[in-house]
Amino acid sequence: MGRLPPDAGVSMRLSVINGCYRPSNRLFETNRNELKEPRLPHRYMLILALGSALLGTPALADPAQSTTQQYRQQAQAELEVRKNAAERPAHARNVIIFIGDGMGISTLTAARILAGEAAGVDGESFVTAMDRLDHAALVKTYSHNAQVSDSASTATAILAGVKTRSGVIGAGPETMLDDCATMLANRVPSLFAMAQEAGLATGVVTTTGITHATPAAAYAHTPQRNWEADADMPAEALAQGCQDIARQLIEGPVGSKLEVMFGGGRRAFLPASAPDPEYPDQTGERKDGRDLIAEWRAANPGSAFVWNAAQFAELDQAAGTRLLGLFEPGHMQFEADRAKDAAGEPSLADMVALAIARLSHGDQGYVLLVEGGRIDHAHHAGNAYRALTDAVAFDAAIARAVELVDPDETLIVSTADHSHVLTISGYPERGNPILGTVAFGENRPVLALDGKAYTTLGYANGPGAIGAGGRPDLAPEEAVAHDYRQQATVPLGSETHAGEDVVVKASGAGAQLFRGTIEQHTIFYLMHEALFGERP
Repeated sequence: MGRLPPDAGVSMRLSVINGCYRPSNRLFETNRNELKEPRLPHRYMLILALGSALLGTPALADPAQSTTQQYRQQAQAELEVRKNAAERPAHARNVIIFIGDGMGISTLTAARILAGEAAGVDGESFVTAMDRLDHAALVKTYSHNAQVSDSASTATAILAGVKTRSGVIGAGPETMLDDCATMLANRVPSLFAMAQEAGLATGVVTTTGITHATPAAAYAHTPQRNWEADADMPAEALAQGCQDIARQLIEGPVGSKLEVMFGGGRRAFLPASAPDPEYPDQTGERKDGRDLIAEWRAANPGSAFVWNAAQFAELDQAAGTRLLGLFEPGHMQFEADRAKDAAGEPSLADMVALAIARLSHGDQGYVLLVEGGRIDHAHHAGNAYRALTDAVAFDAAIARAVELVDPDETLIVSTADHSHVLTISGYPERGNPILGTVAFGENRPVLALDGKAYTTLGYANGPGAIGAGGRPDLAPEEAVAHDYRQQATVPLGSETHAGEDVVVKASGAGAQLFRGTIEQHTIFYLMHEALFGERP
């Protein structure tokens, strides 16, 4: 196999419906500054040479060399691991909940294969950090009012233990979308609120804007997930006492007590008159004239606000030092583009490592939310390459956490809020590039009925749908290009979420509760039981 072609720069526009991603007139930024990905521990050599020219693919291991006896030995080894697995305590001192936004089972599988390919080994049998988590369950993802859910309702289910209407954050199903009064009457506390009340340290890490739906569910209550800044809100809601999400992070009862906050989203915290520190041609979006970053710094003397990689590298882990890092005006860069960012951005694994180090200083334990949020955005754009590379980076963050914590006192949970309509199909031979065109037998292409090649990965709907002119005759090198949009069946401006079950994986103290098929809001109760059923 040859190397994947270099990234020629992103030329895609996102136009995502239903509030999952705000439409933008700006092209995705290509990255500018080279960052070195930290070395992962030896037993989790997961490939992250994931900078910009991620994934030059070396020759793969030949799966044909495996024998009957070797397959038996492989299965027996997995059996022995399970028979000899250590029994962990039923109750945890700490909980880390990882949410891969949009990371359905097809994404997990495709990312595993891509990771193995990049490492030069058999991708199909490659073992990721998520694969190593001990316990698993299937999770139903419907919301209170939707068969196929959004990230606001699903994050509320995971973090607050109730299903709610799509678009609503931190409030029960009695809340009507956009209705401030019904939200104020039906707010529900999150696991983070309960942890803070019990004296635990808390933190939120994400690759999206910190006010986006999933991270917001840790600390905010709103009947409209898009009310990230006051400029997004109607006057009536403001008059009724509803607050924008950014304000709730800075001065709300839960947000104001978070000790670590890393992500993007500076514009929601800056006034419309203030230029962005990284992009002077952009400004904040607050209409009230408030600089919430300055207010946070004034209210937390001795704490640190950072917005670039150099500042992040100098942060102090000491107890009592609260940390706020906002690395983009909007969402952080895709992992595939991160190394070219002029100001630099920390990797998700680096943010997780620093968050764990900081939160571990507390005497009572901690709760940490980690979101790999841009998996979802790349899927919406119909670009499997960026979705999968962000999923691999998410896995690397889990690997880092596993290395840093004691499994006898920390519960690690990894799940997705919902799936996407990505498919893996077409009978490609083992070892065929997961992003490539389908081939079988001496790399001979498998053609569709129209006589043209097709890719292993595709979408049931989205911007990659083919018009009346028919499908193009796709060359293998086109399919693996970083900006390629996989073909889709139904033409839509944005690919959509999917409604099938997702998987939740868990390891460490209390992980044995994760089994079978469960409702999504049950995840909250399993974490709550591990954390508060009996304090260790």
